[in-house]
Amino acid sequence: MADQVSRNQERLLIYDGDCRLCMTAKAGLERWGRDGLDRSMRFVPYQSEEAARSLGAEYQPGRPEAAFLLQPDGKIQRGLEAFLPLLPGLPGGRLFLTLARSPRGRAGSCDSSAGK
Repeated sequence: MADQVSRNQERLLIYDGDCRLCMTAKAGLERWGRDGLDRSMRFVPYQSEEAARSLGAEYQPGRPEAAFLLQPDGKIQRGLEAFLPLLPGLPGGRLFLTLARSPRGRAGSCDSSAGK
């Protein structure tokens, strides 16, 4: 599953490369987090062979319903949980992380069809 990630000691954020919202979010993360994001983070489009190989049985053909964060220890986080570890390295990220982890911050869910 996430064997490749473990060997390289890097984290992979796997996003929908066909989703404009996802592409915009990726570009923003790269731009805003240039100095703050962990250098071991790589962005990989879901539609790539690397994503299929890295996700293993988690990978399903077609468009993904959520983003995935693969940790070096093999843990896979999905959806909003995939983005939370990135927040501390972004401007205002620590505040947003606190809000996102609060009970009120988890009231809604993200619609995977938004921006597609």
